[in-house]
Amino acid sequence: MAAGTPEEVAARVAQALAGCPEVEAVALGGSRAAGAADGRSDVDLYVYGEAPPPLGLRAALAAGSARAELDNRFFEPGDEWLDAGSGLHLDVMYRTPAWIEADLDRVLVRHQAWVGYSTCFWDGLRTARALFDRRGWYAGLQARAAAPYPEPLRRAIVAKNRPLLAENASSFAVQLEKAVARGDAVSANHRASAFLASFFDVLFAVNRATHPGEKRLLQQAAQRCPLRPVGLDAGVAALLGAAASLSRAAGPSARALAAGLEELLRLERLLG
Repeated sequence: MAAGTPEEVAARVAQALAGCPEVEAVALGGSRAAGAADGRSDVDLYVYGEAPPPLGLRAALAAGSARAELDNRFFEPGDEWLDAGSGLHLDVMYRTPAWIEADLDRVLVRHQAWVGYSTCFWDGLRTARALFDRRGWYAGLQARAAAPYPEPLRRAIVAKNRPLLAENASSFAVQLEKAVARGDAVSANHRASAFLASFFDVLFAVNRATHPGEKRLLQQAAQRCPLRPVGLDAGVAALLGAAASLSRAAGPSARALAAGLEELLRLERLLG
């Protein structure tokens, strides 16, 4: 039986992939690299190269799995399988060096924000752990990723996401109120999720903290964000509960969260 700890499984897969000349680096990412894993956490591996390794090798790595999905292309090229020896869920993603370098340039050089999750790939670089680095390229990339948070990026994230919370005529709070009024449960939950994506993007930016992704955001905010709105956890719970039940409290709950964030923006002189 193959070695079964997450670290051993990750190292075994990385060693097999390292034999491919196409592979420049392999890194362990996600919650296991960040020290936030629990019993349900995947083993996330990021494989960098000009092209993915041959599909035959990837199939061999997943051999014996009770469930294997190879060459998924729904989000980014990747494979997923349950490791036959340990039962661990592996999620292996294939990226080109140029792609990740361009995204790092987006935040560190061009200071371009997204609607939600602006710095999540940068965060992934900061927390990942290299398992294979053929020529030291990945070490250099992580050295770049250790750069301080650029103030122009911080302001760009606020400028792009803040108006979408509750200020604009088409803000997420307004859309949420309309969805509740028409009894549209799907739309209400969709707009609440969009609100929270932009809300947390601004919150992490205010604190000059990279965005950790979509999981454990309240826990991550407590750890990374000294500046937080008063009653953040209760406010998020109120918003989600109201949106799910189509309560008319959904809009006011979103606006209350946005108002708490506004106070932080005033303190940090990030308005206007």
